[in-house]
Amino acid sequence: MIDQHIENAISAALQAYTAYTPINVNQLTERLTTVFTADDEFLDKANALDNVFNDFPQAEPLREVFFDLLMVNFFSADINRLEEDYLDTPEWAAIEEETLERGTELLNLLLYLNECRDEGIEPSLEDYLTEFLLVDDDEFQDEHQIYEPIIANQILVESSPEEIQKVAVKLSEDAELKDLFYPIMSFFQNTKPGNSDKEEIAQFAVEKGFDMAVIAILEAFNQD
Repeated sequence: MIDQHIENAISAALQAYTAYTPINVNQLTERLTTVFTADDEFLDKANALDNVFNDFPQAEPLREVFFDLLMVNFFSADINRLEEDYLDTPEWAAIEEETLERGTELLNLLLYLNECRDEGIEPSLEDYLTEFLLVDDDEFQDEHQIYEPIIANQILVESSPEEIQKVAVKLSEDAELKDLFYPIMSFFQNTKPGNSDKEEIAQFAVEKGFDMAVIAILEAFNQD
């Protein structure tokens, strides 16, 4: 099974990416759709996903964000064919342990946008940080540390893509959110950009193909 927002995100991300990195987008879309719609176990689907990206090395920068999409699809679609308390089983705990190093922080943001859509809430950076990630809570200081570059630069949501880019390129190479900083901040700066807005976002993107693909995914998840 595949969630409609996931299907839309796959298509939008690949279209955005191929504008800067030529790939056979139709073939890649078909291969990925086959993986996402399969009724296989999660780890089998993750292996199949890796096989697709192994066959399309030019799309390698998208591998881990597509793992995030696979995970969200599992929570929103695949889970419906499993037992009600599957996420509390030792089997799922083992899967979580095995995939601990996979994916990116985009997963949390996608889950947040799903929650916003379900509850009719307009997404905002402040709400995401304080109400969803609980970065101000003493029990969630790992999240606070990961999101420190965004926490320290929240004012950028009131600025422009150019100003976001200036900060993005200066982030430490070992900052966990370095790659995602520009697309996440650009999304919250304008959650419903028009065509001219997207052109400006693309103009100042740090890694154009990756950044615009991630923003396309976020846009797809922000649709009703």
